[in-house]
Amino acid sequence: MRLCRPVLAATLVASLAASASPCFAEDSKPIAVNNPPAQQNALIDLLALMSGQCKTLKVAGRTFACKTVAYAHGDTGRVNFAVAVDDPSDENHVVSFSGENGKRADDNSYELPIDRMLLNSKDRPRVDGLPVPAEQASTGICRQTGNFAAKKVNDVTCSATDSEGRRYELLFVSDGTPVSVRRIRQSSPSIQDPFK
Repeated sequence: MRLCRPVLAATLVASLAASASPCFAEDSKPIAVNNPPAQQNALIDLLALMSGQCKTLKVAGRTFACKTVAYAHGDTGRVNFAVAVDDPSDENHVVSFSGENGKRADDNSYELPIDRMLLNSKDRPRVDGLPVPAEQASTGICRQTGNFAAKKVNDVTCSATDSEGRRYELLFVSDGTPVSVRRIRQSSPSIQDPFK
């Protein structure tokens, strides 16, 4: 799993731009996407890599295993729970539950409303050699239990439905390894950061 972390980190950085091309996720059939306007010039300022197992990962009705899960906080406040999919036919298969205005209910829980899914695959257009994900307008929520600031996450659950009615589900359970946090640069004090 540790070998996948640099690849996931690089893919997440490239994932902040979006394209209007379809995403390939199910037996090489394109998933049509309904792209909301892309946020330009957004940069990841914090990346947290989590070690554990996906008990459930469903992408548009298809079940997968995962390689790793990461929390990526953008300097504009956008957050992604990104999942590197264990897909033998596609080493670039990454699915991200993406949203803004996440809140901590208490020191051991965090909720993120989902407004889009980011779908990445080997067939996506590339920027600087990395595939750029398709954005699919969606509604849903992710819940994380544990304490990010203490680098301890127990689990992450996400559920979303896109504008075409396709469902995406994640149940990730930590193996107890401390979260690996990389603060790339300081975020604006007005942007909520669950690590503070």
